[in-house]
Amino acid sequence: MPAAAQGDKPAETSGTTDTAKVETKELQVNIKTNQGAIQITLFPDKAPMTVANFLNLAQRKYYDGIVFHRVIPNFMIQGGDPTGTGRGGPGYKFKDECVPELVFDKPGLLAMANAGPGTNGSQFFVTHVPTPWLNGKHTIFGAVKSGQDVVDKIKQGDKIESIEIIGDYSSLFDSQKAQLEEWNKILDANKK
Repeated sequence: MPAAAQGDKPAETSGTTDTAKVETKELQVNIKTNQGAIQITLFPDKAPMTVANFLNLAQRKYYDGIVFHRVIPNFMIQGGDPTGTGRGGPGYKFKDECVPELVFDKPGLLAMANAGPGTNGSQFFVTHVPTPWLNGKHTIFGAVKSGQDVVDKIKQGDKIESIEIIGDYSSLFDSQKAQLEEWNKILDANKK
């Protein structure tokens, strides 16, 4: 199971989300790795807080240079830990956004790694195969559009070089403004 500790005693965040429908056109990210690029379509309408968290970290260059610290062939690749140990995170945790219509029924799903309910931070994974035993335990917030071959060839220690955001995420960030401000205060304090 792609559970991962997310740092020592991170701040718990309220995890409240604006339930108003977030008006977004298609949002994607292009994850550039040393093995090639992975283009992912995000699901802000299903997991708005999770997508906002991921995009916020990406725009802050948080993921740049981070390794895939856990790779299990025929299962998944996991990254997003700045320490590379599987125990690091951004210094905060937030709630799950599991929805019944998003299930681990195919390869190429992007989801949050966690250490149990409500412990999402910065770590994420992308699946190689269907993984139905993870349903309801990890927030799915995107799917590979192109580059599944890259996902399948990534090995432990391969790096995320950068993440390019494709699309307008301003309305999403507006809907998550208070939460993003809280997270950014924590991220800024941790940089010092």
